[in-house]
Amino acid sequence: MTSLTQRTSGLVQRRTEAIRSAAAAAEKDSGGEEDEARRGEEEEDDKGDSKETRLTLMEEVLLLGLKDREGYTSFWNDCISSGLRGCMLVELALRGRVQLEACGVRRKSLLARKVICKSDAPTGDVLLDEALKHIKETQPPETVQSWIELLSGETWNPLKLHYQLRNVRERLAKNLVEKGVLTTEKQNFLLFDMTTHPLTNSPIKQRLVKKVQDSVLEKWVNDPHRMDKRVLSLILLAHSSDVLENAFAPLQDEQYDLGMKRVHTLLELEPEKESTKPNANELMWAVVAAFTK
Repeated sequence: MTSLTQRTSGLVQRRTEAIRSAAAAAEKDSGGEEDEARRGEEEEDDKGDSKETRLTLMEEVLLLGLKDREGYTSFWNDCISSGLRGCMLVELALRGRVQLEACGVRRKSLLARKVICKSDAPTGDVLLDEALKHIKETQPPETVQSWIELLSGETWNPLKLHYQLRNVRERLAKNLVEKGVLTTEKQNFLLFDMTTHPLTNSPIKQRLVKKVQDSVLEKWVNDPHRMDKRVLSLILLAHSSDVLENAFAPLQDEQYDLGMKRVHTLLELEPEKESTKPNANELMWAVVAAFTK
Protein backbone atom coordinates (compact mmCIF):
# COMPACT_ATOMS: atom_id res chain seq x y z
CA MET A 1 0.00 0.00 0.00
CA THR A 2 2.83 2.33 0.93
CA SER A 3 4.58 1.51 -2.39
CA LEU A 4 1.41 2.33 -4.36
CA THR A 5 1.04 5.65 -2.53
CA GLN A 6 4.66 6.57 -3.30
CA ARG A 7 4.23 5.71 -7.00
CA THR A 8 1.04 7.82 -7.16
CA SER A 9 2.78 10.72 -5.40
CA GLY A 10 5.70 10.51 -7.81
CA LEU A 11 3.35 10.52 -10.82
CA VAL A 12 1.53 13.61 -9.56
CA GLN A 13 4.85 15.38 -8.92
CA ARG A 14 6.10 14.62 -12.44
CA ARG A 15 2.83 15.88 -13.96
CA THR A 16 3.06 19.09 -11.91
CA GLU A 17 6.63 19.67 -13.07
CA ALA A 18 5.61 19.06 -16.70
CA ILE A 19 2.77 21.61 -16.42
CA ARG A 20 5.12 24.19 -14.90
CA SER A 21 7.69 23.61 -17.65
CA ALA A 22 5.03 24.02 -20.36
CA ALA A 23 3.78 27.25 -18.77
CA ALA A 24 7.31 28.62 -18.54
CA ALA A 25 7.96 27.75 -22.20
CA ALA A 26 4.74 29.48 -23.28
CA GLU A 27 5.63 32.60 -21.32
CA LYS A 28 9.09 32.62 -22.87
CA ASP A 29 7.64 32.29 -26.39
CA SER A 30 5.17 35.14 -25.84
CA GLY A 31 7.96 37.50 -24.88
CA GLY A 32 10.35 36.27 -27.56
CA GLU A 33 9.31 38.72 -30.26
CA GLU A 34 9.68 41.73 -28.00
CA ASP A 35 13.04 40.46 -26.72
CA GLU A 36 14.19 39.97 -30.31
CA ALA A 37 13.21 43.55 -31.15
CA ARG A 38 15.11 44.84 -28.12
CA ARG A 39 18.19 42.78 -29.01
CA GLY A 40 18.06 44.04 -32.58
CA GLU A 41 17.88 47.60 -31.32
CA GLU A 42 20.82 47.11 -28.95
CA GLU A 43 22.92 45.56 -31.71
CA GLU A 44 22.22 48.55 -33.95
CA ASP A 45 23.49 51.05 -31.39
CA ASP A 46 26.82 52.65 -32.24
CA LYS A 47 29.40 50.94 -30.05
CA GLY A 48 31.87 53.82 -30.05
CA ASP A 49 29.53 56.51 -28.73
CA SER A 50 28.06 57.12 -25.31
CA LYS A 51 24.33 56.75 -24.80
CA GLU A 52 23.81 60.51 -25.11
CA THR A 53 25.45 60.71 -28.56
CA ARG A 54 23.87 57.72 -30.30
CA LEU A 55 22.13 59.18 -33.31
CA THR A 56 19.21 57.85 -35.32
CA LEU A 57 19.38 57.71 -39.11
CA MET A 58 17.15 60.79 -39.27
CA GLU A 59 19.46 62.75 -36.97
CA GLU A 60 22.55 61.68 -38.92
CA VAL A 61 21.04 62.72 -42.26
CA LEU A 62 19.90 66.06 -40.83
CA LEU A 63 23.34 66.64 -39.29
CA LEU A 64 24.99 66.02 -42.67
CA GLY A 65 22.62 68.55 -44.23
CA LEU A 66 22.99 71.31 -41.64
CA LYS A 67 25.46 74.12 -42.24
CA ASP A 68 27.81 74.12 -39.26
CA ARG A 69 27.84 77.86 -38.51
CA GLU A 70 24.50 78.93 -39.92
CA GLY A 71 22.58 76.06 -38.32
CA TYR A 72 20.03 75.40 -41.08
CA THR A 73 19.74 73.26 -44.21
CA SER A 74 19.97 74.65 -47.73
CA PHE A 75 16.85 76.53 -48.81
CA TRP A 76 17.16 74.81 -52.20
CA ASN A 77 17.02 71.28 -50.82
CA ASP A 78 13.54 69.96 -51.57
CA CYS A 79 14.50 66.29 -51.07
CA ILE A 80 15.32 66.17 -47.38
CA SER A 81 11.71 66.22 -46.18
CA SER A 82 10.75 62.95 -47.88
CA GLY A 83 14.26 61.59 -47.24
CA LEU A 84 13.79 61.95 -43.48
CA ARG A 85 10.49 60.03 -43.66
CA GLY A 86 12.29 57.25 -45.49
CA CYS A 87 14.88 57.27 -42.71
CA MET A 88 12.12 56.72 -40.15
CA LEU A 89 10.84 53.62 -41.93
CA VAL A 90 14.34 52.14 -42.23
CA GLU A 91 15.16 53.00 -38.61
CA LEU A 92 12.01 51.19 -37.47
CA ALA A 93 12.97 48.19 -39.62
CA LEU A 94 16.51 48.11 -38.22
CA ARG A 95 15.03 48.11 -34.71
CA GLY A 96 12.75 45.19 -35.53
CA ARG A 97 9.50 47.16 -35.31
CA VAL A 98 8.23 46.95 -38.91
CA GLN A 99 8.71 44.74 -41.95
CA LEU A 100 7.28 44.09 -45.40
CA GLU A 101 4.48 41.60 -45.76
CA ALA A 102 5.39 38.18 -47.18
CA CYS A 103 5.97 38.32 -50.94
CA GLY A 104 3.63 35.40 -51.64
CA VAL A 105 3.75 32.76 -54.37
CA ARG A 106 3.51 35.29 -57.20
CA ARG A 107 6.29 37.35 -55.59
CA LYS A 108 5.04 40.93 -55.47
CA SER A 109 7.46 43.74 -56.17
CA LEU A 110 8.93 45.67 -53.23
CA LEU A 111 6.78 48.72 -53.96
CA ALA A 112 3.59 46.62 -54.08
CA ARG A 113 4.12 44.97 -50.69
CA LYS A 114 2.56 46.50 -47.57
CA VAL A 115 4.38 47.63 -44.43
CA ILE A 116 3.22 45.73 -41.35
CA CYS A 117 3.93 46.19 -37.66
CA LYS A 118 6.20 43.47 -36.25
CA SER A 119 6.45 44.81 -32.71
CA ASP A 120 4.80 47.84 -31.06
CA ALA A 121 7.38 48.05 -28.26
CA PRO A 122 8.29 51.74 -27.68
CA THR A 123 11.54 52.88 -29.28
CA GLY A 124 12.22 55.74 -26.88
CA ASP A 125 12.08 58.24 -29.76
CA VAL A 126 8.91 60.33 -30.03
CA LEU A 127 8.97 60.64 -33.83
CA LEU A 128 9.58 56.93 -34.35
CA ASP A 129 6.86 55.98 -31.90
CA GLU A 130 4.44 58.35 -33.61
CA ALA A 131 5.17 56.80 -37.02
CA LEU A 132 4.95 53.28 -35.56
CA LYS A 133 1.54 54.06 -34.04
CA HIS A 134 0.23 55.17 -37.44
CA ILE A 135 1.54 52.02 -39.13
CA LYS A 136 0.09 49.73 -36.47
CA GLU A 137 -3.38 51.30 -36.48
CA THR A 138 -3.81 51.68 -40.26
CA GLN A 139 -6.01 49.06 -41.92
CA PRO A 140 -5.62 48.01 -44.62
CA PRO A 141 -1.82 48.48 -44.50
CA GLU A 142 -0.04 50.89 -46.84
CA THR A 143 3.04 50.49 -49.05
CA VAL A 144 6.45 52.10 -48.42
CA GLN A 145 5.80 54.71 -51.12
CA SER A 146 2.45 55.59 -49.57
CA TRP A 147 3.92 55.93 -46.09
CA ILE A 148 6.65 58.30 -47.27
CA GLU A 149 3.99 60.48 -48.88
CA LEU A 150 1.54 60.27 -45.96
CA LEU A 151 4.16 61.06 -43.30
CA SER A 152 5.33 64.00 -45.46
CA GLY A 153 1.76 65.30 -45.87
CA GLU A 154 1.92 64.83 -49.66
CA THR A 155 -1.60 63.53 -50.18
CA TRP A 156 -4.72 64.87 -51.87
CA ASN A 157 -6.96 62.90 -49.53
CA PRO A 158 -8.05 65.23 -46.69
CA LEU A 159 -8.98 62.18 -44.60
CA LYS A 160 -5.33 61.15 -44.51
CA LEU A 161 -3.77 64.49 -43.59
CA HIS A 162 -3.61 63.43 -39.93
CA TYR A 163 -0.77 61.05 -40.84
CA GLN A 164 1.57 63.97 -41.52
CA LEU A 165 4.42 64.33 -39.04
CA ARG A 166 4.85 68.07 -38.55
CA ASN A 167 7.99 70.12 -37.86
CA VAL A 168 10.21 67.06 -38.28
CA ARG A 169 13.44 68.99 -38.95
CA GLU A 170 12.87 71.27 -35.97
CA ARG A 171 12.07 68.34 -33.69
CA LEU A 172 15.15 66.42 -34.84
CA ALA A 173 17.29 69.52 -34.31
CA LYS A 174 15.95 69.81 -30.76
CA ASN A 175 16.88 66.17 -30.17
CA LEU A 176 20.41 67.00 -31.29
CA VAL A 177 20.42 70.02 -28.95
CA GLU A 178 19.46 67.73 -26.05
CA LYS A 179 22.28 65.36 -27.03
CA GLY A 180 24.76 68.22 -26.92
CA VAL A 181 25.47 68.26 -30.65
CA LEU A 182 23.77 71.53 -31.62
CA THR A 183 22.72 74.74 -29.90
CA THR A 184 19.76 77.07 -30.48
CA GLU A 185 19.98 80.65 -31.74
CA LYS A 186 17.75 83.27 -33.39
CA GLN A 187 18.81 84.82 -36.68
CA ASN A 188 17.26 87.83 -38.42
CA PHE A 189 16.61 87.51 -42.15
CA LEU A 190 15.37 91.08 -42.81
CA LEU A 191 11.70 90.18 -43.14
CA PHE A 192 11.54 87.47 -40.47
CA ASP A 193 13.35 85.84 -37.57
CA MET A 194 14.30 82.18 -37.78
CA THR A 195 15.38 79.70 -35.14
CA THR A 196 18.68 78.11 -36.15
CA HIS A 197 20.78 75.31 -34.65
CA PRO A 198 24.54 75.84 -35.18
CA LEU A 199 26.96 73.00 -34.50
CA THR A 200 28.60 72.99 -31.07
CA ASN A 201 30.05 69.47 -30.86
CA SER A 202 32.35 69.22 -33.87
CA PRO A 203 33.91 65.81 -32.95
CA ILE A 204 30.54 64.07 -33.30
CA LYS A 205 29.95 65.42 -36.79
CA GLN A 206 33.55 64.70 -37.73
CA ARG A 207 33.10 61.08 -36.67
CA LEU A 208 29.90 60.89 -38.70
CA VAL A 209 31.57 62.33 -41.82
CA LYS A 210 34.57 60.04 -41.39
CA LYS A 211 32.27 57.01 -41.02
CA VAL A 212 30.66 57.83 -44.36
CA GLN A 213 33.99 58.49 -46.06
CA ASP A 214 35.69 55.36 -44.70
CA SER A 215 32.81 53.13 -45.79
CA VAL A 216 33.62 53.83 -49.45
CA LEU A 217 37.37 54.41 -49.10
CA GLU A 218 39.54 52.68 -46.45
CA LYS A 219 36.83 50.19 -45.41
CA TRP A 220 35.31 49.58 -48.84
CA VAL A 221 34.32 45.89 -49.22
CA ASN A 222 32.78 46.02 -52.73
CA ASP A 223 29.73 44.09 -51.54
CA PRO A 224 26.68 45.84 -50.03
CA HIS A 225 25.74 42.72 -48.06
CA ARG A 226 29.07 42.73 -46.24
CA MET A 227 28.63 46.37 -45.26
CA ASP A 228 27.09 47.38 -41.96
CA LYS A 229 23.34 47.72 -42.62
CA ARG A 230 23.10 51.05 -40.80
CA VAL A 231 26.05 52.57 -42.71
CA LEU A 232 24.70 51.32 -46.04
CA SER A 233 21.29 52.79 -45.20
CA LEU A 234 22.91 56.08 -44.21
CA ILE A 235 24.75 56.40 -47.53
CA LEU A 236 21.71 55.57 -49.67
CA LEU A 237 19.31 57.75 -47.66
CA ALA A 238 21.75 60.66 -47.45
CA HIS A 239 21.94 60.57 -51.24
CA SER A 240 18.13 60.48 -51.51
CA SER A 241 18.01 63.49 -49.17
CA ASP A 242 20.62 65.35 -51.29
CA VAL A 243 23.08 65.77 -48.39
CA LEU A 244 25.68 63.07 -49.15
CA GLU A 245 27.80 65.51 -51.14
CA ASN A 246 28.51 67.41 -47.89
CA ALA A 247 30.35 64.39 -46.43
CA PHE A 248 32.72 64.17 -49.42
CA ALA A 249 33.33 67.90 -49.91
CA PRO A 250 36.45 68.01 -47.63
CA LEU A 251 38.22 65.22 -49.58
CA GLN A 252 41.06 65.69 -52.04
CA ASP A 253 40.03 65.42 -55.70
CA GLU A 254 41.37 61.90 -56.15
CA GLN A 255 39.65 60.56 -53.03
CA TYR A 256 36.47 62.45 -53.88
CA ASP A 257 36.28 60.90 -57.34
CA LEU A 258 36.95 57.40 -55.99
CA GLY A 259 34.41 57.79 -53.17
CA MET A 260 31.67 59.09 -55.48
CA LYS A 261 32.41 56.35 -58.02
CA ARG A 262 31.82 53.71 -55.35
CA VAL A 263 28.67 55.47 -54.15
CA HIS A 264 27.33 55.33 -57.70
CA THR A 265 28.14 51.60 -57.71
CA LEU A 266 25.76 51.23 -54.76
CA LEU A 267 23.13 53.45 -56.37
CA GLU A 268 23.15 51.35 -59.54
CA LEU A 269 22.21 48.16 -57.66
CA GLU A 270 18.77 46.72 -58.37
CA PRO A 271 16.70 46.81 -55.15
CA GLU A 272 14.47 43.90 -56.25
CA LYS A 273 17.49 41.66 -56.78
CA GLU A 274 19.40 42.78 -53.68
CA SER A 275 16.39 42.27 -51.40
CA THR A 276 16.30 38.54 -52.20
CA LYS A 277 19.83 37.89 -50.94
CA PRO A 278 20.45 36.33 -47.48
CA ASN A 279 20.13 38.67 -44.48
CA ALA A 280 18.99 41.57 -46.69
CA ASN A 281 16.76 44.21 -45.12
CA GLU A 282 13.81 44.14 -47.52
CA LEU A 283 12.22 47.31 -46.21
CA MET A 284 15.44 49.30 -46.67
CA TRP A 285 15.64 48.20 -50.31
CA ALA A 286 11.94 49.07 -50.73
CA VAL A 287 12.67 52.61 -49.51
CA VAL A 288 15.60 52.84 -51.94
CA ALA A 289 13.32 51.64 -54.74
CA ALA A 290 10.72 54.28 -53.81
CA PHE A 291 13.31 57.05 -54.22
CA THR A 292 14.89 55.72 -57.41
CA LYS A 293 11.78 54.60 -59.33
